Amino acid sequence: MDMAVEARDLVRGAAHEEVPGVTVSHSEEAGVHVTVVTVESEEGARLMGKPRGRYLTLDVPAFRDRPDEVKPSLIAVLSRKLRTLFPQAVDRTVLVVGLGNRQATPDAVGPRTVERLLVTRHLQGWVDSDLSRRMRPVAAIAPGVLGTTGVETLDIVRGLVTQIAPDLVVAIDALAARNLRRLLASVQIADTGIHPGGGVGNHRQGLTAETVGVPVVAVGVCTVVQATSIVGDALELLAQAEGAPWQEAAHRWSEAGRRRAWDAVLAPIFGTLMVTPKEVDQLVDTMADVLAESLNRSLQPQLRREEWT
Repeated sequence: MDMAVEARDLVRGAAHEEVPGVTVSHSEEAGVHVTVVTVESEEGARLMGKPRGRYLTLDVPAFRDRPDEVKPSLIAVLSRKLRTLFPQAVDRTVLVVGLGNRQATPDAVGPRTVERLLVTRHLQGWVDSDLSRRMRPVAAIAPGVLGTTGVETLDIVRGLVTQIAPDLVVAIDALAARNLRRLLASVQIADTGIHPGGGVGNHRQGLTAETVGVPVVAVGVCTVVQATSIVGDALELLAQAEGAPWQEAAHRWSEAGRRRAWDAVLAPIFGTLMVTPKEVDQLVDTMADVLAESLNRSLQPQLRREEWT
């Protein structure tokens, strides 16, 4: 499961007590709902199936229907959150890695973001001294996927880290959601790194501080949702329908219990089938614009916008 907030909800179930070793906070900023899940202990990490660290989820339910309208608010909040995770000194080098397959639209958010990113590492020594002092060295790559390159992403990134010695790696990837409402409407930031392909059952070697050698910040966007979750949501709505003949029986279980039962029944039918909206191409392009602008703002806080557009 890619989303930490969904993993927390699943583990917590219908209980009113928090998962041991996990703290959660909620806030609303410019119409963006921000949830911070902090996994503080090894017990919490084991129960959640997530490494210890902080996971920020930015939910903008209106993004799928009104992307241009809510885009400025999401950029403003996302850039502020990212800036707190980046080195404050602008002379520190950052490597941005756009994970995913650019030929498969739901998996292309990483490569499309990198295409729009302001890369500056190669400009050091070529711009005037005033600009050079205010401009962070940023490098970027979209390494492709193992099936088309024959090379593990981790090996490519480790090689680059060895050669250019960045102070931080930022990994951008598509995520899989369990909740249909998060589909192209949620962004997750994690200071724990990332495990490419984990959400769709295609586990690859993770990009983490331990495997790469420098801190890794992960930025992910929900672009697909499990088919079993859609059917489960439909069954949940049916169970809640007034006068439904199965309503009483359905409510004998907790929501988490119903979800587990439905997963057990539906998984053999749908397997790992993932679903994405028909407008995915436009939405992924717009979300790539959001991520690139947010990264540019947070990576280059001392540059004026007209200097990097």
